[in-house]
Amino acid sequence: MTAVNDPVTTELSDEEIFRAHEGGKLAVGATASLADPRALSIAYTPGVARVSRAIADDPALAARYTWAHRLVAVVSDGTAVLGLGDIGPSASLPVMEGKAALFKTFGGLDSIPLVLDTTDVDEIVETLVRLRPSFGAVNLEDVAAPRCFELEARLIEALDVPVMHDDQHGTAVVVLAALRGANTVLGKDVANQRAVISGAGAAGVACARILLAAGIGEVTVVDSRGIVHVGRDGLNPVKAELAEVTNASGLRGGIAEALRGADVFVGVSSSKVPEDLIASMADDSIVFALSNPDPEVHPDVARRHAAVVATGRSDFPNQINNVLAFPGIFRGALDAGAKRITEGMKLAAADAIAAVAADDLSADRIVPSALDPRVGPEVAAAVALAAAEDGVA
Repeated sequence: MTAVNDPVTTELSDEEIFRAHEGGKLAVGATASLADPRALSIAYTPGVARVSRAIADDPALAARYTWAHRLVAVVSDGTAVLGLGDIGPSASLPVMEGKAALFKTFGGLDSIPLVLDTTDVDEIVETLVRLRPSFGAVNLEDVAAPRCFELEARLIEALDVPVMHDDQHGTAVVVLAALRGANTVLGKDVANQRAVISGAGAAGVACARILLAAGIGEVTVVDSRGIVHVGRDGLNPVKAELAEVTNASGLRGGIAEALRGADVFVGVSSSKVPEDLIASMADDSIVFALSNPDPEVHPDVARRHAAVVATGRSDFPNQINNVLAFPGIFRGALDAGAKRITEGMKLAAADAIAAVAADDLSADRIVPSALDPRVGPEVAAAVALAAAEDGVA
């Protein structure tokens, strides 16, 4: 029998995959009994009218007598789906269904996929504002950068519920948790490290921000045109803001110049990194090659030079998987009645993930398994506490 921490080693067949997706991966189940006429009268007409009248008189009662306050809307426009790119809303739906299934399994939360046939930020915001009575939180998923930054910011201001773009912040939280685990194994301090992030999209920007918030010594971000730095031509507003708080050493050039002597590499782009550049990093380096399905550098190659290596895949050790973060983050936010998700709540989530892994750390096990049943509850509890401390509960 395969243990939950062991990587998947057998190849997945098309037959197995498509059979599992037939008819979709979700269904609605009733929590109220409908077994007899009396039960039907209580759950539906005429009994339900009394509940509706009560909510009409006091809208706050909807939180107690409907599922809306515990329902997460999983929202995508299909423009940045997995490693497939802009494949549209219908093709993104299997992914959103999967996300909803993960919410239920690992966070105990109901959720519903909403794939929208528009990429216009105004239209998406208006749609979700109008739908607001139907849900209690928004998980943005697979929305392309840089539009995703504006969309998330606009929704946070427009809605009175927690909103989080998981491709940004879920990735960043697990990366920070993994770095904490790796540093514990190696006896290193994040304050003395320089990290290089390959990719300045949704995940790259969020990873840079959370590592800076966690007190890392320095972050260097590299995009398709080279190191992001102050004064570089053609920076969009998000990258220009990032340039102001990163690259303290004033490096110029590309990935080769950035990686020379670096302590940590975080790959969240599709760009390949040659072996000699990994070899140029500092002793006992840490490599997180997270692109799927093809990491920036193959882990077997990275291990020739790095002390700790992680990927986003389940068939190698140290899978950095967002499912370690987002179910517990949303559960904790909703448990606390939080109106938004703060930086403190994200940092608390990373600490909780790292704490679960602390009893069984090794170079090949710096984060818990995605299937570890302890993770969701521990993250939720830590996030709820942080929400209270940050004054948003």
